[in-house]
Amino acid sequence: MAPNQHGTESSDVDAYDAPVVKPDLKMPRDYPNANPYDTKPGEKPYKLEIVWRNVLVFAYLHAACVYATYMPINWKEATFGFLYGFISSYGISAGAHRYWAHKCYKVTRPLYYILLFLQTTALQNCVIEWVRDHRVHHKYSDTNADPHNASRGFFFSHMGWLMCKKHPDVLKYGKRIDMSDLTSDPVLRFQKKYYAPLVLFCTFLLPIFICMYFFGSPFWKAYHWHILRYVITLHITWSINSVSHIWGSKPFEKDIKPTDTFAIGFMAFGEGWHNYHHVYPFDYKVSELPRYWCNFTIPFIDFFAWLGWAYDLKTVSDEMVRRRVLRTGDGSHRYSKEEQKKKTAKELVEAFNETYNEEEEERLKQNVARIRDHYWGWGDDDMLQEDINDIKTINRKSN
Repeated sequence: MAPNQHGTESSDVDAYDAPVVKPDLKMPRDYPNANPYDTKPGEKPYKLEIVWRNVLVFAYLHAACVYATYMPINWKEATFGFLYGFISSYGISAGAHRYWAHKCYKVTRPLYYILLFLQTTALQNCVIEWVRDHRVHHKYSDTNADPHNASRGFFFSHMGWLMCKKHPDVLKYGKRIDMSDLTSDPVLRFQKKYYAPLVLFCTFLLPIFICMYFFGSPFWKAYHWHILRYVITLHITWSINSVSHIWGSKPFEKDIKPTDTFAIGFMAFGEGWHNYHHVYPFDYKVSELPRYWCNFTIPFIDFFAWLGWAYDLKTVSDEMVRRRVLRTGDGSHRYSKEEQKKKTAKELVEAFNETYNEEEEERLKQNVARIRDHYWGWGDDDMLQEDINDIKTINRKSN
């Protein structure tokens, strides 16, 4: 996802910067609506407020992209632009997303700074704000508390959410997300405080200087081509929020909007297997597929694991996947098809009863409004104990 890099809070103050409000787990869960115009008793009717500054920024960026396509470019400039965009994407997929947001693995200090530099070059907001919005998105997916709620349509979930102020529920429920692991990090606080000059240097000045010095590119040509490179990476990231919440299969959980979409998975460094990811947000692979060619972030993390800079990589067992597929999948997974061939409907029910105890099933029924217990990743209080027990850890170095 690409959080709001241009600021669309409902006020000038960061309303998230407040103590975490922990809900009473013994009480029925207060869950946000999906329709922004549905209000609960005592709430003010929602009014869409457009942030025209952001509209103008995006209009300019896209106009600059059109202008860039009329400028001739040689293979050296094109190759460098592609590679710079390629490596910056690792800052989002391996860094902000899998490492900081979901805590899928741990890193040593050298890799920490590499990921932080790459994340800054991507210009998709500082780590703290990126993770904050993404954890809220997972916890309250496709409701009013989701910053890019896909229930509000394709354009809104793709980029429209960046052009209006956030729904009040985003701020209300966002306060329940524990961000202390990141807000206590002085390096991330430094990045947030000095984000503007850092991103100006990393995203534009550095690559433009390289093009001008090594390739002899005129300033305006280098500038506009890096605008184009930046906007292309934005749309690829935004497609996860929109396309992968509308079109595709749901082999792991049929009752949620996120889908598995191969095309987005390939373009977005493996992030398009979104149905899997919302079921297992702590898996460092973010998909069931181990193939490197369609999930470029896996070899990146695996390389640094081999180097000893990444460790405690969390993933799930085949048995854990099989149980979930048979219980809640849409039937498109190979496990579902195999079981349909082997078992009668009665046998499937018996297999289900053997796999899930009555106490856990009752808890799921009581929380049906929460769509099978959303959680944002490793460390969320709502993680099921069965998930914790079945997680496999690769290159373990800590308890």
